[in-house]
Amino acid sequence: MAHAHGKYADFEGLRERAVALRRSGLSLRQIRDELKVFNNDILNQLVKGEPPPEWTKRPRAKDDLKERARQLRLQGWTYDQIEVELGCSRSSVSLWVRDLPKPERKRSREEAAAIASRGWEERLRIRDEERQRAKEAAKQAVGGLSARELFLVGVSLYWAEGGKDKPYDRRENVTFVNSDPGMIEVFLAWLDLIGVERERLRYTVMIHEYADVPGAERYWADLVGANRSAFNKTILKKHNPKTVRKNVGESYRGCLVIKVLKGADLYRRIEGSWYGIVLGANSAI
Repeated sequence: MAHAHGKYADFEGLRERAVALRRSGLSLRQIRDELKVFNNDILNQLVKGEPPPEWTKRPRAKDDLKERARQLRLQGWTYDQIEVELGCSRSSVSLWVRDLPKPERKRSREEAAAIASRGWEERLRIRDEERQRAKEAAKQAVGGLSARELFLVGVSLYWAEGGKDKPYDRRENVTFVNSDPGMIEVFLAWLDLIGVERERLRYTVMIHEYADVPGAERYWADLVGANRSAFNKTILKKHNPKTVRKNVGESYRGCLVIKVLKGADLYRRIEGSWYGIVLGANSAI
């Protein structure tokens, strides 16, 4: 029976079926196979209070069960398997077979570990495929953006990631910093939408001093389609020997700073538009 997070979802419904099967004369093992319940504790709870069928009651029943338990143990059966097969308690099985040798391992620890590793790798592969399918479906569901939608996205993006004016530090300039190429592309598309000429943009790469600085500079220049003359001197982050860097590898290219020259008026429009979004959101509730 399918269950979620280790718990049987419809226990009462499952118990009704188990009780009906028990009263029709099925053994615990037969009920287990019928309902696909392989957890012995759950199985015993499902038939709790229901006596075993008459056909399982025979003279010297315990002696016969004990002998059968010992035979199964000698064949390599586990306690769980014997318990379900015979419909008796774990304590009884343990008492009857505890003097017998434990079943030999069918696989070495190394073989079992290798099998478990392969199983885990397969689960990870399946999870990754599911993850990619979900992302692709969500991406396709967005479709094209209208000019209004892109405008609202751009304002929200800037208000989340861009530089903002403070009452104690009046700056009113438009500066956007991010390491995500997608963010940079959306921000530039938004600037194009609202009529900001690319000639008004200045770029600065910020990156760790031990990274591939020239490679990062080329990457960002290609992404934004700008000449090196539009780039300021790269800002290098000094290495702290007490920290362990995680921003390493070929995919690390630091951050790109985009500044709009003479951007005070644009900043005021952005801030006003953001508060307009806030009012619109509150009125929609």
